[in-house]
Amino acid sequence: MIVLVARYVCKPGLGDAVEEALRRMATLVRRNEPGCVLYQCCRSQSNPDVFLLYEQYETHAALAAHRETPHFQEIIEREIVPMLEQREREFYSLVA
Repeated sequence: MIVLVARYVCKPGLGDAVEEALRRMATLVRRNEPGCVLYQCCRSQSNPDVFLLYEQYETHAALAAHRETPHFQEIIEREIVPMLEQREREFYSLVA
């Protein structure tokens, strides 16, 4: 199991727009990506312009396929990334 944890810091005041885009993204991932076991998007309670994404994929291939989907390219790369000041990603292996 591959785990991806991403932290998005939006440009000031763009948190609502990013949240709306992440909601659309999550729906499309759940409907169209059987290799994605879990896709959660969380918004900081102390800073509305900060998000944490927690994703689990069955295999490296499933994660690679996720990044190639039209919804990833459109929503994440073209829509959300330009609204970010910072984007951090870390990969983990699920152990328990």
